[in-house]
Amino acid sequence: MSPSALGTLLPAVRVPPPGPASRALARRLRAVESRNVTYVDDDWPVFWEEARGANVRDADGNVYVDLTGGFGVALLGHGHPGVEAALARQADRLVHGLGDVHPPSAKVTLLERLAGAMPWRVAKGVLASTGSEAVEVALKTAHLATGKPGVIAFEGGYHGLTLGSLAVTWRPHFRAPFASRLYGGVAFAPFPQASSSVGEGTEHHAGGEAAASLESVRRLLREGAPNGDPIGAVIVEPVQGRAGVRIAAEGFMADLSGLAADAGALVIADEVLTGMGRCGAVLASERVGLAPDLVCLGKALGAGLPLSACLGRGDVMDAWPPSEGEAIHTSTFLGHPLACAAALAALDGLEAELVPARAEELGARLRSGLCERLSGAAGVAGIRGLGALIGIELAESEDRPGAAARVAVAALRRGVLVLPAGDAGQVVELTPPVALTETQADHAVEALVSAIQEVI
Repeated sequence: MSPSALGTLLPAVRVPPPGPASRALARRLRAVESRNVTYVDDDWPVFWEEARGANVRDADGNVYVDLTGGFGVALLGHGHPGVEAALARQADRLVHGLGDVHPPSAKVTLLERLAGAMPWRVAKGVLASTGSEAVEVALKTAHLATGKPGVIAFEGGYHGLTLGSLAVTWRPHFRAPFASRLYGGVAFAPFPQASSSVGEGTEHHAGGEAAASLESVRRLLREGAPNGDPIGAVIVEPVQGRAGVRIAAEGFMADLSGLAADAGALVIADEVLTGMGRCGAVLASERVGLAPDLVCLGKALGAGLPLSACLGRGDVMDAWPPSEGEAIHTSTFLGHPLACAAALAALDGLEAELVPARAEELGARLRSGLCERLSGAAGVAGIRGLGALIGIELAESEDRPGAAARVAVAALRRGVLVLPAGDAGQVVELTPPVALTETQADHAVEALVSAIQEVI
């Protein structure tokens, strides 16, 4: 295989995955990693060795078409040449700085670029390493700015697994083991999901659910959180990602923003997955009518390096006290030069390569192909998405729990990488890179349809 060819190839499965090299690596990993981290079974996982464009090559030499984008990180494509060149230049000058003491210059440039991309006249931010930390910064900011520690989050919402972000994450699987350590001032409102296309019984009208959810929010804003704390923040994903690409009823996000503003609460948009152009705009909030006061970015922002950011209106961010030599929220790798260089290159690519428009076009192509091939399939409850964020919901039944996980295994055998989502593992989630070619996209649709038909 020519190294330059990797990126635009169709799948090439040489040995049934996981092959012997991946199995050997799995045994080694099991010996040294907490057993809770990586799921290992007879048919999972494969170990990555190389990635470029929309391709991944595993330790056994199998080549896959990647519809996961590495959890949505590789929106521009794996090994984007502009990012790699920026990393090489930065590594030749400075690999690590003294982030909040003697900062690297790249930190300044990145914050300026990010502030200019936000919807407010004046924006300021805090850089971090993970999406969870960006959420932590946003929650702290809202607390400082409003003096009200209570938070409204939404059923199905996922905001991270550190203790502060876990408190506003819905899924009981994540929360239950640590419930006694979580802040009790979080109230969860219903999330009014709009209808999906394809399959029987999908003409689900969410207007009544939206009204009920807004009434719940209105009551919580008035009465406070379960522990009595007044509500100072409402945190929401413009599109719920890990819950299974759930899109709210039309008009809901705008009404939610209005209710929060009237009550003096700040809206936090968790755009860790949806931001940076994936949903057809730099911020998905713009597309769904959400008017945030704070925005959390991550994943595609670092283009493969660990980087996140919390950006907010200037007056809101100024609720943080000026540093007098000791910051009250900081970290060793704050504004890491390599991560900042990667993000600046990613922002260049987002603009020069028209990423939001390409994400919209790619998403439309994938959804159209899936809807055409799966129309009338009894086991498919719906197909939905915004830009290049797509969910295929499989019909739930007692004898078919976690069907999306089995689809992921069946797709792996066909050389296509996808992931399950949804609280019950009932949604096949796609977060592909925009580097996916039309030929790869069409081939992946056929392979994925075949995998779904095998499972359902």
